[in-house]
Amino acid sequence: MLVHNEEDFKYIMQDFEKYYIGARYSYDELMTSGFVPFKFKTIIEKYIAKDIDKNATLESHFYFMTDEGFDYRVCRQLRIRLRCSVLSRPHVDGVEDKYTEKIYPIDKLVKLSSQDKMDKGLVIRELILGKLSLLMFQV
Repeated sequence: MLVHNEEDFKYIMQDFEKYYIGARYSYDELMTSGFVPFKFKTIIEKYIAKDIDKNATLESHFYFMTDEGFDYRVCRQLRIRLRCSVLSRPHVDGVEDKYTEKIYPIDKLVKLSSQDKMDKGLVIRELILGKLSLLMFQV
């Protein structure tokens, strides 16, 4: 059985086009990190995490997000995508689970109910945020 440390999915990386943020970060940790862009911190504070617990992780927030909330509309405007692991072959007779990676746009992930996500064995690993989307967003 493969065991992960909680810190394995707490990272912030960037390339020329995107920011990659590990989904185990809580909003409070993101707000205190020096690696998160200031504009994204402002968006989190004003729009996304306004009505939720600051100790909630990105993973849990996006897992239970619905298309009726204002936070969903902000995330859709930012064109947020989420890297997820999906169970493709369940544990059978000593053979370990097999997961495949899939990137979901926020609107497709929100269309799945939390029960569908559990049935698929979906685990949110990473938030992908485009730099151009962040630049064009009006705070």
